[in-house]
Amino acid sequence: MSTTIRLGAGGGFWGDAYDPAEELLRQGELDFMCFDFLAELTMAILHRQKKRNPDAGYVADVLPFMTSLAPLARDRGTCLVSNGGGANPLAAGRVIADALGRAGNHGVKIGVVAGDDLMHRLDGLIAQGVPLVNTATGEGDLRPLRDRILCVNVYAGAEGIMQAVQGGADIVVTGRVADSALFVGPILQRLGKGYDDPDLVAAAITAGHIAECAAGCTGGMSSRFDEMPHMGRVGFPIIEFESDGSAVVTKLRGTGGRVDEFTVKEHLVYEIGDPRSYAAPDGIADFTAPRLREIAPDRVRVSGCKGAGRPGQLKLLIGYADGWIGEGLMLFPWPRALERARKAEQTLSERFERMGLAAEDVLFSYVGVNTLHGPAAPWPAADDMSEVGLRVAVRTHTQEEAEKVRRACTHLWIMGPGGTSFGAPFKARPAVSLWPTTIARELVESTMEMIES
Repeated sequence: MSTTIRLGAGGGFWGDAYDPAEELLRQGELDFMCFDFLAELTMAILHRQKKRNPDAGYVADVLPFMTSLAPLARDRGTCLVSNGGGANPLAAGRVIADALGRAGNHGVKIGVVAGDDLMHRLDGLIAQGVPLVNTATGEGDLRPLRDRILCVNVYAGAEGIMQAVQGGADIVVTGRVADSALFVGPILQRLGKGYDDPDLVAAAITAGHIAECAAGCTGGMSSRFDEMPHMGRVGFPIIEFESDGSAVVTKLRGTGGRVDEFTVKEHLVYEIGDPRSYAAPDGIADFTAPRLREIAPDRVRVSGCKGAGRPGQLKLLIGYADGWIGEGLMLFPWPRALERARKAEQTLSERFERMGLAAEDVLFSYVGVNTLHGPAAPWPAADDMSEVGLRVAVRTHTQEEAEKVRRACTHLWIMGPGGTSFGAPFKARPAVSLWPTTIARELVESTMEMIES
């Protein structure tokens, strides 16, 4: 007898819309709703917050989302699963429990999943000779960066989530787990499965990967953006996962956006390397294997997933402070807008030199010309553009030097070409760089703690 599990995506990033999640929870008849709040740099930001305040470090959205949706979810038997615990999942769990209790929602079980934060173990790992080679650059020695390291987080798998669901959690709050693990954990636990069926695990990874960015598979970010209807009221996706490993991707009737073979394929190949070997902590999925078929409007069936066992190495991301960024933006009107912008670049360069700016990197780009495409962008044949922006970004070692960039940009209020326009000056901000590496699976262990409101 086939078992169908209904999972909805409640959000694809920190700052995503609340109303599609609530709409989906009310009408979607879901078993689970999964929220992916974390991006690559988010953990470093959250660790900075935690360093300033030991009770902070979780995604701000997790509190209003979970506390607002929990009563509705509990009435419907839906478990909310979120990685919004960020750098401090226990604090997130406690503040959610406290808020629910004060609102009279007692007895809500919150499973807190941790174990991904290896900051306290870094020195020991280095001393043991554990290789932490930068997979982007090939560098292998972290010691020169040690005093600047902000966070060390492994991309954990679904084990802790499975424990929380098994323990009857109404809400699961995790630290850094792989995006797909938010879906894999509920699927495997509900089916009573482990990791001994790599094709089934690969099917769960595939389903999670398709849905993890919410509107990303229902018309958002689509290259066919002009065909996507009513994206302002887009519907978040539903995964109807079957015990045989097949799944249907769909959304609520009457919502905006679209689910078709193309939108699902677009997100299937989003943020991947080798499509034949997509390595997640829970298994390796072959994204060339699934067969996609539209079976009805806004319903795409995914079947035939293939996979291999769990990889021996897990992704580990190390964030470190890497100086400061000073930046500015100026706008120039027709006529001769581009010539005005180029004159402004020359003037700023002269100001930087005169002010003794100690810059590590300086980048000038022309908004409307090459800000996105860089040197690949063709230079306009004629200076007849209605308006052009000049953006400057400078990386420095110190905040003091970065503030010089803001000061120099304000000098163009009068020193600049006629017609120069400005917004509010940008404040200098700290720069964070990433050191991607891997770590042996056996050196990482997820933990789970249950608390109640």
